[in-house]
Amino acid sequence: MSGLQANTPKPTSLTVHQSTRVLEVGFDDGSCFRLPFELLRVYSPSAEVQGHGPGQEVLQTGKREVQIVSLEPVGHYAVQPRFSDGHESGIFSWDYLHFLGMRQSELWAKYEERLAAAGVERDRPMPPPAGSACSSH
Repeated sequence: MSGLQANTPKPTSLTVHQSTRVLEVGFDDGSCFRLPFELLRVYSPSAEVQGHGPGQEVLQTGKREVQIVSLEPVGHYAVQPRFSDGHESGIFSWDYLHFLGMRQSELWAKYEERLAAAGVERDRPMPPPAGSACSSH
């Protein structure tokens, strides 16, 4: 997870738009971003998504309809969303949210490239975790 940098813009507003599945974040530098819940879920900074090192990222699929069930503050530097698919371990620092907003187009393109390289559809349900009783069926 990115730590809060001294020069990181700080949010002035956070609005969860459930009907359009967008988190709107305004920053004190004048920037304002509309971050789709799917983008937030696919790029969650959690170890479950990012892995524990380079090359260990877990490609997320089936997240187009994901909702944010709750959004909790973490100190004065981050928020922690709980998603409708049960994911709740990602802590989004202000600098990470700003990064996602600034690089949104690039990140979507990278996600689509990863899907194509893996030969999977964006809406394919996630397979059960390895070792799950359901994975042997």
